[in-house]
Amino acid sequence: MIKLNALKLLEEKGKTRYWLYKQLGMSYQNFNKMINNQTKSIQYENIDAMCQLFECTPNELLIFTDE
Repeated sequence: MIKLNALKLLEEKGKTRYWLYKQLGMSYQNFNKMINNQTKSIQYENIDAMCQLFECTPNELLIFTDE
């Protein structure tokens, strides 16, 4: 299963979930589902924006798990 690694990246950058929410400009409901891995899809523009904000690649943003 592929999961979003945003919470770990936020911790590493010393940023908050609220900071990311404001940067992405999404509705809170969609943001919360995405950040908690409760969504089935993420738009490419959101992946791109998070990669730029975290200064990372999609390989660091998305991780594989055995769940």
